Amino acid sequence: MTLNKVVGSAAKAVADIPAGASLAVGGFGLAGVPWVLIGALLEQGADDLTIVSNNCGVDGAGLGLLLEGQRITRVIASYVGENKEFARQYLNGELTVELTPQGTLAERLRAGGSGIGAFFTPTGVGTLVADGGLPWRYRPDGSVAIASPPKEVRRFRDKDMVLEEGIVTDYALVRAAVADKAGNCCFHAAARNFNPPAAMAGRVTIVEAECVVEVGELGPDAVHLPGIFVQRVVALTPEQASRKDIEKRTTRGAQL
Repeated sequence: MTLNKVVGSAAKAVADIPAGASLAVGGFGLAGVPWVLIGALLEQGADDLTIVSNNCGVDGAGLGLLLEGQRITRVIASYVGENKEFARQYLNGELTVELTPQGTLAERLRAGGSGIGAFFTPTGVGTLVADGGLPWRYRPDGSVAIASPPKEVRRFRDKDMVLEEGIVTDYALVRAAVADKAGNCCFHAAARNFNPPAAMAGRVTIVEAECVVEVGELGPDAVHLPGIFVQRVVALTPEQASRKDIEKRTTRGAQL
């Protein structure tokens, strides 16, 4: 018997995500963002969400829509980016933000999904990342309401390293180029940067796939994420699969 994890719609796939849930969300800039699942979650109505993602979308799209709807209360990310609403909520004391070095964030997700409680890394030693004091939440008057605590630092092979905890979330939303019905996934180019570790970190991982194939059609070397990490697969329509947003469009005039 072949395990079939395909569900009928994005709405059905996210229907049981409750208020207060934590979610790891794939995407790198605008590459590999699970647009359809985020849209379904927006319609579903869950709020008080904790989001773990490389960034929190852009104004008017993706996770930016959840921010604009005041549906997110905490973000763990590597940078604010060009999302003006993200910056506004953070600086005005409406949002708790735990900024984490990008590589550390990816490893925290991977570690959590691998059952590793914590790990030591040299990244951040000698900075507020290790020493504590990074503003996690501001007050409306601009003072710091919550600051990051100091982390354990130990020395390994003549190098100081800081202890970072693995991340496990209630759910994960990711986008794959191809998935088979058992949840094995293949990602395209930069979409592979954060989607696999985000998928690993979720207790319940939901994949929106541009193309869904039968089990066995993906060769072993094409599987970037084993189906063991995936609980639900949503097959996108051709129109949904064709969405490829561009964060910054740069062109030049015709050369004469």
